[in-house]
Amino acid sequence: MAAFCVSPMPACGQASSGPQIIDLRGDAGGKLFDGIGVVEGGGGTGVLLKDYPEPQRSQILDMVFKPKFGASVSALYVEIPGDGNSTQGSMPSHMHTRDDLNYSRGYIWWELEQARKRNPHLTLDGAAWSAPGWIGDNGEVFAQNAGKYSSDKNFYSKDVADYYIKWLKGLRDVYGLELDAIGARNEKGVSYDFVEYFRKALDENGFAKVKLHCCDNWPAAWKFNFVQDMISDTALRNSINIVSAHNSELVVSSDVQHAVEKMGKPMWDTEQHVYKPGFAGLIGTVKSFNEQFIRSGFTKIVDWYGIAGLYAMEPFSGEKEATVRANWPWSGHFETNEKLWGYAHYGQFTEAGWQYLNDGSGTLAGGGSFVTLKSPKEDYSIILETADAKAPQQVQWKVGAGLSSGDLAVWRSTEQAQFVRVAYIKPENGSFAMTLEPNAVYSLTTTRGQQKGHFDAVPTQKPFPFPYYETFEEYSHPDAWGYLPRYFADIAGAFELTPCPGNRGQCLRQMAPLRTISWAPDWLPYTIVGDSQWMDYEVSADVYLGAGESAAVMGRINDVGTGYGFIPKGYYLQLSNAGQLRLVVVRGKVDKKKLVGDAEQQALIKASHDDGAGGEKELGSKQLEGIASGQWHILKLRFEGSKITGFVDGKEALTASDDMYANGMAGLMAGADGKRLSMPYYDNIAITKVGSALPAPATALPEQNPMYGKVEKAR
Repeated sequence: MAAFCVSPMPACGQASSGPQIIDLRGDAGGKLFDGIGVVEGGGGTGVLLKDYPEPQRSQILDMVFKPKFGASVSALYVEIPGDGNSTQGSMPSHMHTRDDLNYSRGYIWWELEQARKRNPHLTLDGAAWSAPGWIGDNGEVFAQNAGKYSSDKNFYSKDVADYYIKWLKGLRDVYGLELDAIGARNEKGVSYDFVEYFRKALDENGFAKVKLHCCDNWPAAWKFNFVQDMISDTALRNSINIVSAHNSELVVSSDVQHAVEKMGKPMWDTEQHVYKPGFAGLIGTVKSFNEQFIRSGFTKIVDWYGIAGLYAMEPFSGEKEATVRANWPWSGHFETNEKLWGYAHYGQFTEAGWQYLNDGSGTLAGGGSFVTLKSPKEDYSIILETADAKAPQQVQWKVGAGLSSGDLAVWRSTEQAQFVRVAYIKPENGSFAMTLEPNAVYSLTTTRGQQKGHFDAVPTQKPFPFPYYETFEEYSHPDAWGYLPRYFADIAGAFELTPCPGNRGQCLRQMAPLRTISWAPDWLPYTIVGDSQWMDYEVSADVYLGAGESAAVMGRINDVGTGYGFIPKGYYLQLSNAGQLRLVVVRGKVDKKKLVGDAEQQALIKASHDDGAGGEKELGSKQLEGIASGQWHILKLRFEGSKITGFVDGKEALTASDDMYANGMAGLMAGADGKRLSMPYYDNIAITKVGSALPAPATALPEQNPMYGKVEKAR
């Protein structure tokens, strides 16, 4: 490790050339800092977080949201759940149908509560990725006056404005929270008419303080085209409070920056990505936060995503993307990524509402970048990174009026050690100097209280419990659990706890009645559970079908799509209410007709799927007698090497030989008939060794508590 050198004057002569001099003045003015933070959502990213026992569940949340402890983010951006796949999976909507309303479903409410509880100053933001299929079906859809920039026309409707308003009312009236801002929609174009209508609806329904940002686009070709229209369109300009986009690599043009600044609007990066493991993720995160302000003018940046509470088999499962990996709730084990300390270099030294100082941000002469942020009083922090530096370099600061004259604490991260306080600097005559080593991150601050938070005795990682038998009878108050059973991760649709038909206790049911306005190319509703390393086993479930419905048990699922498209790789045994039984292997083949987005997105999809012969191949089918709607039947799928056998009500019905997949998770699937989705019931889910007896039903671990137990009566 290079020697650390600071001096009140430019006496640290370790650099290859003279010092770069930076003048700081507290009265220089500058743009308001709106925070740095994380996205929670973008597809079921926290579905397993809710299942952690205490104290580990609280510890994971502390590592991300607790001030001056871990990442200590100042901004949280959430997905407003919509029943459809939106990258990693789906989350249940508060309105499955036009006449439905439930403010207890899912875990996003709980996560917002927990985050704000830890940091009362945390800013809250959100938008929808997907939406229920009833949205816009009454024809009240807005004219697409920016048609070439739009998609999913039914989304931009009066329905979705009402849908958003009702979600905001639930957040406010039930959970005591209010968003600071809301987006029109994630990455799916723009309708100017909708934006104008929605702004008025927010104002008229008591949400005038909730700022509207637009338009969160991704494709570079039309990311900021709407800005030019804002200049000439007064109604549009007055409706959009914040110009927003998803921006990882693109530098926003000076023309766009000047136009936005002239209109008096801030500009936010509402989703960026730094997909790098280890220290590269840490320094890459700080570099991106610095450069997004320096080069593009963004004053709030959120990174997708925060907590990886999902199965490790899924795409983007947290090794490179997240701050904390929470993939193993059954063991209580979690892991902190080095990337988390990149957030900490901002989060523990700044707060939303501080100010970027003019002339206090820029590039380092020897490679790297820096920003300076001032508190509403006189404290200030400087965040620097030297990812591109080839040699040590010296920097001298001259601290002028309006800034604290106190000592600065210096915190540093390198490949060898992350987030370590290495020195205090005492300026003399308003000046100090410092030698920066290459490939390092520094935070200099006049504030105090920072720490490298950690927890001792984190439980060791263990495999998913096997055998596993879930009867759902333990969930006597499903609302306390958000209607979601432990360990089931919905990839599409909404599989929820509900009373079984015929007074036989609790069941799981697919509750989305229509194909959703999905963010990703569509397939069928399904949920997964278990361990991707399972090989020979059998999975069974009791299923109850309505008229025109079908249901399936799934096995050896070892892929659930790319994150943009969710066709799995695995097997399923499907039964319809008319007695049609099918045994199918799914090879995750991409539907080229549904490819949208830029070339980078399309290349990602193609590279991650079987694009040759494949798709769904039927291994066998059979017409069964005596099957009708309104009946319970037991489906069982058995794997023994390449031999695959399907059973119905304990009798062997189909058998096939296929060696496409040797291992994978279990799951449940609901069928579809055109736009209509099946809504079957499932009970007594068993995953066991071949031919073995049922184990005892699964029960909660000690301190594996419901999310909403203390507020159950309020619902």
